[in-house]
Amino acid sequence: MTAPAPQLPFERPDALDLAPLFARLREEGPITRVTTPAGDPAWLVTRYEEAREVLSDTRFSRLRPDSEGAPRISESALHTRPAPTPEEEDREHTRMRRMLAPAFSAPRMRRLGERIGQLAGSRLDAMEEERARDPERAVNLHDHLSFPLPVMVICELLGVPVADRGLLRGWSERIAALYGGADGAAAMAEFEAYVAGIAEEKRKQPGQDVISDILAVQAEDPSFTEGEMTRLAVGLLFAGHETTSARIDLGVLFLLSDTGRRDRFAADPETLARATVEEVLRMASPGGLGLTRYAREDVTVAGTTIARGEAVLVAINAANRDGRVFEEPDTFDPSRSPNAHLAFGHGGHYCIGNVLARTEMQVALTALFRRFPDLRLAVDARSLRDHDERLAGGLS
Repeated sequence: MTAPAPQLPFERPDALDLAPLFARLREEGPITRVTTPAGDPAWLVTRYEEAREVLSDTRFSRLRPDSEGAPRISESALHTRPAPTPEEEDREHTRMRRMLAPAFSAPRMRRLGERIGQLAGSRLDAMEEERARDPERAVNLHDHLSFPLPVMVICELLGVPVADRGLLRGWSERIAALYGGADGAAAMAEFEAYVAGIAEEKRKQPGQDVISDILAVQAEDPSFTEGEMTRLAVGLLFAGHETTSARIDLGVLFLLSDTGRRDRFAADPETLARATVEEVLRMASPGGLGLTRYAREDVTVAGTTIARGEAVLVAINAANRDGRVFEEPDTFDPSRSPNAHLAFGHGGHYCIGNVLARTEMQVALTALFRRFPDLRLAVDARSLRDHDERLAGGLS
């Protein structure tokens, strides 16, 4: 009798470690059958080379086919929203890359570093003020820095009122919940209506922001539908802060989990930030699912045939700790070189916001440990857990 396929998300006792089952499955083979949080079958890719292969193969789609019986990943609104046809998906992706490349170019993102530094400084000022009011009381880093900083940056870039970040936080948490069901769908509808309202205002009074740029392109391109515009803007707002926020949290936790590591970084954060962030990106594994793909046709990966329409989950967290590629893969080593991790994916869908995320993380960690070189945890690190029941995770 065949044992049932293990169901995601896997149990993870420590927020800084890989779930043990990921490591076991990776050693047994590069691809295996699993059950999604929604209860449907899927393939799980856990090794580095095969992960790169799937992510760069255009025979895989990022979106669930809009057909009866297509495997469900979870109840998250991001997994259940109606999908475009493969042709529409390709057209939207090509348009998005072409349209957003200038806005998210490496030189522009680096120039943005000064502004990110100002925003980080304002958040740390508030953090210091709270500590001064009650020196014995612990300060919540997520609420003061890890969450608001990426939200403030993406809001400014897109031209969304920063004062609405509380609304964005509520919608994001509901939309990303793996078991959100109807509440997640309602949150997505509210989020889309909000973005549509912002867009309508910017049609009347454009600004120097990305949503205004998107609307200018739409005005010249009759094939660029309202639905495509809304999906793009919602995706940018959501992706522009969720995973970065979780990775800032985990980066701080990695540094604070070893006093010597913290002291070395705090002594010269400007020099060490870039390499440290790359190692955080490799080792931090917020969320417990990975990147989703669907086979557009029958595809063979590592001797396993993935049938047309089947779902594949690329476990970036497991691939980034594959000992075939990374020496001592479970050791946090900021001096690691090369460090060709897959935190931002690979191939044609490589995250267009990668430089922004890297810049935010470098600025956040540098500013934090420059201001508070003796920063320490107020609780036992082992009591913290990552919210694997949310797509992008997040510490609590």
